[in-house]
Amino acid sequence: MAKTTVDDIIKDELLSIITKTQARNYEIIPIEITDTVITFLKSSRSNRNPIPAKELEILLGKKIAFKDTDYEYIHTLLDRYYPVKQIDERVKIQYYDGDADSFIKALIEEAKSLKSSDIHIETFEDNCRIRIRIDGLLVPRYTIPKTKYPSLINKIKILASLDIAEKRLPQDGRIFFQVENEKFDIRVSILPTLYGEKIVLRLLTQDTTKIDINNLGFFKDDLRNYLKGINKPHGMVLISGPTGSGKTTTLYATLKLLNKSTKNLLTIEDPIEYTLEGVNQVQLRENIGFTFSKALKTFLRQDPDVIMLGEIRDGETANMAIRASLTGHLVLSTIHTNSAWGIISRLSDMNIPPFLLADTLNTVVAQRLLRILCPHCKKSMPITTLPVYWKDVGLIPPDIHYISRGCDHCFNTGFKGRKAIYEVIPIDSYLSDKIKNRKDGIYDYLKEQKVRTLRENAFDLFVTGATSFDEILPLLTV
Repeated sequence: MAKTTVDDIIKDELLSIITKTQARNYEIIPIEITDTVITFLKSSRSNRNPIPAKELEILLGKKIAFKDTDYEYIHTLLDRYYPVKQIDERVKIQYYDGDADSFIKALIEEAKSLKSSDIHIETFEDNCRIRIRIDGLLVPRYTIPKTKYPSLINKIKILASLDIAEKRLPQDGRIFFQVENEKFDIRVSILPTLYGEKIVLRLLTQDTTKIDINNLGFFKDDLRNYLKGINKPHGMVLISGPTGSGKTTTLYATLKLLNKSTKNLLTIEDPIEYTLEGVNQVQLRENIGFTFSKALKTFLRQDPDVIMLGEIRDGETANMAIRASLTGHLVLSTIHTNSAWGIISRLSDMNIPPFLLADTLNTVVAQRLLRILCPHCKKSMPITTLPVYWKDVGLIPPDIHYISRGCDHCFNTGFKGRKAIYEVIPIDSYLSDKIKNRKDGIYDYLKEQKVRTLRENAFDLFVTGATSFDEILPLLTV
């Protein structure tokens, strides 16, 4: 006799008991109903934030019972029975008609309107799907029949001027796209996988009108310190943070501010994400030997005032950046570290002498992006519901905090938009001496100078109800 599964007992009449929003907010699936009791399957993870059974009892008019299951399984069932959004019938018909051009165009326009950064097109054994990245999170959007997947892949390859016959090796290309009056580039990356080729489309907008340094998220004192560093005629301003933390956007906002007819601005980037009128932007081409360090050598013969490097990746590039700043140029760049002061250690690991760092660094910055709670569905909770011993954390909590829930406004993610937070350390004579002598113990001094840390700025967003505790938790120990 065949084993009965949860799917066998989930019926349409059960699914209609609650709405899609309620199912996703509470992460529950109805599996049984009697005259007096409704039984739901719930994630065992929800034991940390208990589901308000009394609230459901009032809404549904019956007693509520729960059965625990795995978090991943609950979300599999939610995606199956309460999908985030049904496939748009207009797009489905166009695609099934074989009109890949219309489907791709509609997909890119949709991603653009939702301010998505990436489109993921991927195939598995029995199905294919499309997901788009919104506010740093991948959201499923479409399911594609296996029979239609190859033609979609080939069409994208043609648009990106790639080899449609090559299916064994990775390929990279570009698509130039226009929506109404806005032009932008799409970086195409193709990766062969077990069941076929996976494509990621990175949307690179050319519109810089909305990039303004005053709207990035700097607190007043942080912005003052940052502006002081970038307005010096020479030296280095370095921004640290993980991939996807908004470093490049900060650099572009800085270039917009410095872009004057009296200055020569040069950039070397991989890729060029925005185009700036009046700025000489150069695309990195490592496949032909045109690296950051080689570009810098050429830049120094181009009479620059400001040089922007997309990233300092190695000692050779770091040495060239130091040389450029010592010879009277302002150098802006990014580097991968966990904190602003960690930039000093990272450059020292690249064998940059401490006395050169002390003489060239204007400002070091750490940056993160935090997701902002959706104002339509966030829910307040007593602070006592958080399992945190605040004295150990060294912070004074608010009386209430807010949790993410999910609704149609935020694609059931619970978040809508992101905000940058910064840690800006201006390198003055005291810190310069610390660098020269390879000394630590700077944090008491930074506190005296009222330099705000990432931790403090993140906690402020939590206190004001802008974001959730889970979002700031990784930063509480930074």
